[in-house]
Amino acid sequence: MRRQIFALFCLVVLSAGAGCTTVPVPQDAAPQRARSMTDAEARTAAQQFVSVVNTVEPVAERECRARTRGLDCDFRIVVDDRPGRPPNAFQTLDESGRPILAFTLPLIADVRNPDELAFIMSHEAAHHIEGHIARQQRTALAVGLGTAIVASVLGGDTGIVNQAGDTGARIGSRIYSKDFELEADSLGTIIAKRAGYDPVRGAAYFTRIPDPGNRFLGTHPPNAQRIETVRRVAAGL
Repeated sequence: MRRQIFALFCLVVLSAGAGCTTVPVPQDAAPQRARSMTDAEARTAAQQFVSVVNTVEPVAERECRARTRGLDCDFRIVVDDRPGRPPNAFQTLDESGRPILAFTLPLIADVRNPDELAFIMSHEAAHHIEGHIARQQRTALAVGLGTAIVASVLGGDTGIVNQAGDTGARIGSRIYSKDFELEADSLGTIIAKRAGYDPVRGAAYFTRIPDPGNRFLGTHPPNAQRIETVRRVAAGL
């Protein structure tokens, strides 16, 4: 049944001229049972997805080109069809450095209105425009190298030095994660607004997902802080 609904979803997406493919994305979320969808619900969700893609993508690409120099701004928006995936969206890069925005089927089914989907899409595009992947990699490399050097100076053997470097890199990759999320929320608010959507209404999606709280080295800030960021930026537009 799930494969039939995905096939129906792709049929609607492809008929509208958008791509419907599977993309390899980071394995950073626990599997979760997806909500079952009827054919009618799948068609409605697909049509909403296509409409938001066609509206948000050109605005995101325009903002990308206006704010960056030499960055690939040709977004490829895809559907992540892997079984058991939770509601989630990812920003990643393909082998050539082209930005990919990937959305799982459960997320596409879970959003309650176009504003939520548009805000999430704008948020993911903002991660690329702000260069978060490269910035995170540089921080991870610097911290990992630093901890490895300290371990070596303290007389650690090769195994200990390598372990210290790996641990440092993992910590380094999380140092600015919360800041990156808030940056993407801010720019995502601008993109969604300029695409004709209500980012404050879109950020209501945060009220329905688990709150990560304010954990040390957590990857995401508290949901309330994210909603407040969207409201503040939207008020100034």
